[in-house]
Amino acid sequence: QPFVIMNGSVVLVFLLGFGVNALPSPCDSEIYCTGELLRQVQTAKLFDDDKHYVDMKLTAAPDVVLEAFRNLTSRERNRVLPPATLREFLHKFFDDPGTEFEPWTPTDWHEKPRFLSKIKDPDLHGWAEELHLLWKSLGRKVILSDHPELHSMIYIPNPVIVPGGRFREFYYWDSYWIINGLLLSEMTDTARGMIENFLYLVDRYGFIPNGGRIYYERRSQPPFLTLMVKSYYDATKDKDFLMKAIPTLEKEYRFWMQNRSVAVEMRGQKWVLNHHRVEVGEPSDSLVLPIIVKETYAPPEAKEKLYMELHSGAESGWDFSSRWFVGNGQSSSRTTLRDIYTSALVPTDLNALMCLNERTVAGFHEALGNKAEAMQYHQAYVNRLAAVQEVLWDPEKGAWFDYNLLTNRSEVAFYPTNLAPVWAGCFNSTDMALRSLQYLKASGALQYPNGVPTSLKDSGQQWDLPNAWPPLQQLLIQGLSETPSEEAQELAFELAQRWIRTNWLAYIKYEAMFEKYDVNGDGKPGGGGEYEVQLGFGWSNGVALQLLDEFGDRLTSAAAALSVFPPLALVSMLLIVLSVPLQP
Repeated sequence: QPFVIMNGSVVLVFLLGFGVNALPSPCDSEIYCTGELLRQVQTAKLFDDDKHYVDMKLTAAPDVVLEAFRNLTSRERNRVLPPATLREFLHKFFDDPGTEFEPWTPTDWHEKPRFLSKIKDPDLHGWAEELHLLWKSLGRKVILSDHPELHSMIYIPNPVIVPGGRFREFYYWDSYWIINGLLLSEMTDTARGMIENFLYLVDRYGFIPNGGRIYYERRSQPPFLTLMVKSYYDATKDKDFLMKAIPTLEKEYRFWMQNRSVAVEMRGQKWVLNHHRVEVGEPSDSLVLPIIVKETYAPPEAKEKLYMELHSGAESGWDFSSRWFVGNGQSSSRTTLRDIYTSALVPTDLNALMCLNERTVAGFHEALGNKAEAMQYHQAYVNRLAAVQEVLWDPEKGAWFDYNLLTNRSEVAFYPTNLAPVWAGCFNSTDMALRSLQYLKASGALQYPNGVPTSLKDSGQQWDLPNAWPPLQQLLIQGLSETPSEEAQELAFELAQRWIRTNWLAYIKYEAMFEKYDVNGDGKPGGGGEYEVQLGFGWSNGVALQLLDEFGDRLTSAAAALSVFPPLALVSMLLIVLSVPLQP
């Protein structure tokens, strides 16, 4: 049930319970989620990527492996294995990551999907054909195993398109943009199979895990399943599929309302909104949490709280960002992961998404003739509209901001998600969307020629300056393009041109797509965070295909870097022209 945050009792509410009943580990496996073997492997830093070990498959039963590990450590004076011995142990009892998959090529792939005909620029047309071809290389099928305890994979019944690189398995919110790209590529069978996997997972867990590994099974990611179903339904008009999916969509919705909601009291009224609060009290996967906490000499309750906030940050999809730190983007001081407090923030993008989900499910019920259910979800949508306006909208600044439950104030640092309600249509008047356009223009975020940065603070975290991420570009561009304003729609095209240009230049340089890009460099991959920038890349391909589909008749591969302020660019061009001597 939602817990109420009120002035004067905030800190007490957030600290109650920690240390009284220990929070669970990310999963129950003593190989992949908890225990001394995991701790020693990750502390020894045997691999460049901390995800490597937890993706390795066992060659013997877990109890056999753990007993062998205990026998080895009992011979050591401090019960810690030397790195060489530990490496030899892993070589004996584990296979390399990726052995849980079998080769799979999507059977519904074909050469000439219709959207390609919309792309006028010959270079971009050829590039789009290559992006369409990449779906073949990103296909994966999990091998059905009689012994699931031997690996960290979460079983799913259908093959998937994965992000790529270290992300060998499915990821929840990535898949929304992947599925949209697949539908443009007319790969409806593959898209449907992925959606059916997610429906299967909701029926199994009550929600969709962050990704396809057991160390993700106690946290989720932004709930895009309803919009995946909408994309599929819009493409196929398959009412039978919609009818089967709706009960599961409602089940996921109930999970978010029962486990990730908070009632914010303002001016004597309670407004129910959503936030990320993952009650897991131990480290997992590649979040390098053991190293962070090893350096934090704090009591167990404080460490447990830190773990919870890190898992909550990972659930947001923004892992990690100064957005979740104490003082976040407003402070000039160097904040770190130890300053994280994700659950204390009510995020604009999560609530915009929930708002759109409520409106979409209402529309589904209406299409199926379920009038009572349609009214129920329509009322939830109306309630959300009011809550978003009351708690997140700032009428003076003309934008929506994350709300801080500890300070009872808005966090006014810039993030592209400050305009997420425009994308979601979660506002009460067109004037709010138009005012947010002026906010965006004045924010300083449009001065970069290669995309809109994730924030205006360079914290060293990957969801901050100078990185720009494909999903944030697409949400911003879509919101602007659907705003009834010529200025907004032209800015949408300009941002699409910038994004396509930097993706195209990177592809020319590296023959690859990346998960993120640097706003300061033409075709420069992004950086920062806990791992190296990844190739692939599922959502980057999907977003590029969406923009090429929508703006392909105008986009050009030869476009020069676009100025922040087009009028200034025109003035510069005029001065150049005037400086050229007139010929007699």
